[in-house]
Amino acid sequence: MGFLDTINDILTSQLGPFGPLIAMGGLGIFLILLTVALLMNQPEDPLKKLQRSQMKTPSAPKKEQLRQRGRNVKLERFATFLEPKDAEELSAMQLKMRQAGYQSKDAVRFFHFAQFALGMLGLLLGFLYVLSLETGAAGLTSQQLVMYVIGPGAVGYLLPKYWITRRVAERKEEIAAGFPDSLDMMLVCVEAGQSLDQSIVRVARELMASYPALAAEFEIVAYEIKAGKDKDRVLRDMGTRCGVPDVSSFVTVMIQSATFGTSIAEALRVYAGEMRDKRVMRAEEAANKLPTKMTLATMMLTVPPLLIILVGPSVKGIMNLGNMSN
Repeated sequence: MGFLDTINDILTSQLGPFGPLIAMGGLGIFLILLTVALLMNQPEDPLKKLQRSQMKTPSAPKKEQLRQRGRNVKLERFATFLEPKDAEELSAMQLKMRQAGYQSKDAVRFFHFAQFALGMLGLLLGFLYVLSLETGAAGLTSQQLVMYVIGPGAVGYLLPKYWITRRVAERKEEIAAGFPDSLDMMLVCVEAGQSLDQSIVRVARELMASYPALAAEFEIVAYEIKAGKDKDRVLRDMGTRCGVPDVSSFVTVMIQSATFGTSIAEALRVYAGEMRDKRVMRAEEAANKLPTKMTLATMMLTVPPLLIILVGPSVKGIMNLGNMSN
């Protein structure tokens, strides 16, 4: 007990009354970083090495080898920690990453790794900030200490989630904005005699400069159809990836047209007209919302100056009368 009391007295005299807490936090961060470094430098699993060597052989690749091809080997070691255990949660996270535009097989692992790394970096920066204060931790309450140390860590942990959510929203807006134009171009290609597959390839190439997100989705559809995947399944996957109701409705129209044998050009013409009308309605809706949104800003920018102009002279006169009476 005497040795622990001596250490406690040294930490209290050097770092203030919260010296032991700061020392324990620093020790915890150091141990976590040391654990991560040891995990990164651990030897490769012989079974993984054997599987990778089998992938390099010229023999026909197996299904599991095709699934693992293109993955990051270093992240493969931490798959248990960087992927959700629940299959449904993993599938939902993969769909969200695809909707954000990240089509890599390791996108989910990179996301969780970014959360962990930024969270640890935030904790470290908060800890360094507390140490850099002139009063140290002595002038801080326990609530302030927790806020300064854990707050940046929480912000760093939530930053990737905010980024992905924002990317998904921006990508959906871009797809919804460019989809009517893509339908018009696809209708022109189909009426010119091209098949639906060829028109999708042409539209993807033409839209790359103006709407890259929508062009990327059409490219994925073209590649999957070339690979021999069922066209109905490919279109349904596109509707799921985009997450835009207009695209899902288009997929339904195309599948029904192919099922009942109706003209694809006629279906495209009708649906393209509906999408153009819907885009005009969205523009009118945004224009109608503008006066309501501008009301608060107009009041904040016009009412205070108006009050100063109207009430200011009266207040000045009253102040002058008060000074004369004194």
